[in-house]
Amino acid sequence: MSLGYAEKLSYIEDVGSVGMTEYYDPTHVLEEKVERLALMIKKSKHLVVFTGAGISTSCGIPDFRGPKGIWTLQKEGKALPEASLPFHRAMPSSTHMALVELEKAGILKFLISQNIDGLHLRSGIPREKLSELHGDSFMEICPSCGVEYMRDFEVETIGLKETARNCTNTDCGARLRDTVLDWEDALPPKEMNPAERHCKMADVVLCLGTSLQITPACNLPLKCLPNGGKIVIVNLQKTPKDKKASLVIHGFVDKVIAGVMDFLNLRIPPFIRIDLFQTIFTQALSLDKKYVNWTLKLASIHGKKAPLPFIKSVEVSFSESQNMKTAILHKEPLHLKRRTVKTANPFHIIMKLNFSEGCKCVSAEIKIPVDFMVSVNNFKEDNNVIFDKLREEAIADPSCGQTALIERETIMVPKTEVLVHAIVTNIVKFETTAQGSSNGLKRKHGCSSINGTIPSRKRSNGRKPRIMLLRK
Repeated sequence: MSLGYAEKLSYIEDVGSVGMTEYYDPTHVLEEKVERLALMIKKSKHLVVFTGAGISTSCGIPDFRGPKGIWTLQKEGKALPEASLPFHRAMPSSTHMALVELEKAGILKFLISQNIDGLHLRSGIPREKLSELHGDSFMEICPSCGVEYMRDFEVETIGLKETARNCTNTDCGARLRDTVLDWEDALPPKEMNPAERHCKMADVVLCLGTSLQITPACNLPLKCLPNGGKIVIVNLQKTPKDKKASLVIHGFVDKVIAGVMDFLNLRIPPFIRIDLFQTIFTQALSLDKKYVNWTLKLASIHGKKAPLPFIKSVEVSFSESQNMKTAILHKEPLHLKRRTVKTANPFHIIMKLNFSEGCKCVSAEIKIPVDFMVSVNNFKEDNNVIFDKLREEAIADPSCGQTALIERETIMVPKTEVLVHAIVTNIVKFETTAQGSSNGLKRKHGCSSINGTIPSRKRSNGRKPRIMLLRK
């Protein structure tokens, strides 16, 4: 596992107030406040949401200033929290997915995040409606042409440094950079400007899980006040902006937002994670032309040296008609070399993909057809259509592991067939009840138990935030 964000940051002495007392509104008070918030949201014409580390704690990502937050533990000279699962397998919470539904319903107009965990983008919030002020641990950007690359692995560096990969735009090719800010990095205008503009337009700015201590980001919600907008703060700790707020709720963010969704009669959609990988089948005749020497490789779609973090191992077998020995690939690069008689009948390579820790399903099976005598036509499917179909299948069959082929490309010298596969690796559903008991509200939504959402270290409300641009 790579170093956490907090461990990569430059050291500074003053990280603001930490370890503040947490407060919890009594149940009857919480119910009344949740209903007030729901009515404010229902009447709003331009709702903006401003999120901090507290929105991701239920995803297994520690916050910074809570009693067991990263900065709190560091100040006390204690070790950072141990990660139960890799950071890259963190799944969006019920709140993340509720915001997706609010955006789709036309209620949420813009989302501003101080988090670098990438969960808002992963949940499905449109990039053009999101400002990630401090950056994204899973995003790289081309400083030349501005193209953004969303990765399935944590980018190695922070501080806007060059990474090991280049822009794939044929007219560019510049070295990519990470997007996460270190303390000394200034807030990027590309993120800050739209955030400020929408806050000025907002009639409600809803602050979720943030201590509102880091400037200048913490002052963004105040931009709504001159035009008659209202601020709502949902946080377990008191914040410096509480006196400016029309409503302050001390409660768990997931519980509050679930109650709001219930009052608004909106469902919290499930989260379906789809990962991509490619199989590369290369063949060449032996010198005596009696055999075909071939290689099968599983690789990331993000580049030759990029990791494939969600696959732990691959068990390879063959059609029964083939007298070929099975193999287990458990170390990257994942590749298998074999020799087959040129006149061999068509057969299938059967791959059992064993998933790494954090994936809800254990494994999935994929078959690769092999026919040395036939050339296969190229094709490329519409990713959105394929993804929608996989999501429908995943909701109908929540065991996950559904797969689809989205692209085939044949290269003639040496003869190589590249197949890009999509696969469902996680499904998270959020249960709904009309009269809840689990979240303590009269009406409510409770988050179902989630396998594999206890990821890694965490994201900083960092002193200075970070940059980001357009998604590829």
